[in-house]
Amino acid sequence: MAIKPLIILPDPVLRQLSRPVERVDDALRNLADDMLETMYDAPGIGLAAIQIGLPLRLLVIDLASREDDEPNPQVFINPEIVEFGDERSVYEEGCLSIPDYFAEVERPATVRVKYIDRDGETQEMAAEGLMATCLQHEIDHLNGVLFIDHISKLKRDIVMRKFRKLAREKSASGPVV
Repeated sequence: MAIKPLIILPDPVLRQLSRPVERVDDALRNLADDMLETMYDAPGIGLAAIQIGLPLRLLVIDLASREDDEPNPQVFINPEIVEFGDERSVYEEGCLSIPDYFAEVERPATVRVKYIDRDGETQEMAAEGLMATCLQHEIDHLNGVLFIDHISKLKRDIVMRKFRKLAREKSASGPVV
C-alpha cells in the first residue's frame, strides 16, 4: 500500500467529471487500499479517487475516525444516489482537498445509494446522519462538485481567493530541494 499525494484547491482536476469503473480487479482493490491508507494518514473520513488525481468513480469511507473506534473501511465503486430523503440536516464539513477550512452545509438527512463493492457485487445502502452526508460529499467529488459549492457565493469566493494565493506563493517559492 502507498500514500498518494492529495490534489488541493484550486487545482482544476477537482472539477473533472469522473468516469465509471469498468472492471473490479486486483489493481482496483489495491487502488482502494492506497486510498484508504491516504485517507487515514491525512486524516479524514472519506476520499474520492479524483482527490488523488484519478478521475474514476471510486470512493472510500471510514467514519471510525478516533483511535479507539474499530476501523470500518468501506469501498464504493460507481456509487449513485438513487433516492434522497425529504428531511434536511446540517453538518460542519471539511475536505482533504481544502485543508483547514470548515463550513456548515445543509443536505438531505437520508439517502439510498446503489454501488458495486470491492468484490464486484452490486449493493444498495440506506444511509442517514454522518454517513449520508459523507456519501453525498464524496459523490459530489465524482461529479466535479466541492462542498464549498453548497455555501454562499461570498464565502466561496473568499475561500477560492485564499487557496489561489497559497498556490501562487507555493509555485513562486519553487520546489523544495
